[in-house]
Amino acid sequence: MGNVNAIGLFDSGIGGTSIWKAINELLPNENTIYLADSKNAPYGLRTKEEIVALCYKNVDFLLEQKCKIIVVACNTATTNAIKELRAKYTVPIIGIEPAIKTAANRTETQTIGILATKGTLNSELFNRQVESFININVIEQVGYGLVELIENGQIESQEMTQLLTSYLKPMIEADIDYLVLGCSHYPYLIPAIQKIIPENIKIIDSGEAVAKQTKSILENNNLLNNSHGKSTQIFYTNGNLTVLKNILGFEENVLEKEF
Repeated sequence: MGNVNAIGLFDSGIGGTSIWKAINELLPNENTIYLADSKNAPYGLRTKEEIVALCYKNVDFLLEQKCKIIVVACNTATTNAIKELRAKYTVPIIGIEPAIKTAANRTETQTIGILATKGTLNSELFNRQVESFININVIEQVGYGLVELIENGQIESQEMTQLLTSYLKPMIEADIDYLVLGCSHYPYLIPAIQKIIPENIKIIDSGEAVAKQTKSILENNNLLNNSHGKSTQIFYTNGNLTVLKNILGFEENVLEKEF
């Protein structure tokens, strides 16, 4: 597989573009292909079997585009299907998990909050991770309705503010000092979240860590793109084209595709 082949990324919609942005910033020379499965969002309300089947379909599409590495830019897909994906495919596959370890190692109040989808919070992988920090109080909250509002371009809506306030208030009262965003859609809510939480509460997402991991895997497999041509970024969605363009901030190579 050639080094100029693209990094493939997929998510249950537009949220994983937060991961794409981190990767593109760290590895601007790399070509990328992003797949937004907005039609089936949110994955967090689906069964494990449904999530695995959707992930197979997404990876198959990206491999048809000759992607050299796959980034599962979705917490729910990672926590429910990463084991099955790595068993089925030979291409390197990178997952994204809530940064519980980082928050648990840094907390001074011994209490952290996590905002995530139901699929992530109910997954075996997530619960195994939480159980390893026996002295840390983890306040879990399912972000019901948040992904749907983001997918509909309603990040700054009154409904979003009301939902976030209801989800974050119990965490604030429990004296968390770190808030972990356990869904790749949620970094787009950071400005709204910061208006609700006190300044002492720090927000952690996984974008930077995933970007560094992607670079490391590419280096270890001699897959870095060393060509000096302009890189190409292509985005496919089966959802709202305008919302995806708006969240990216540009319109080039943003394509509608049924899959």
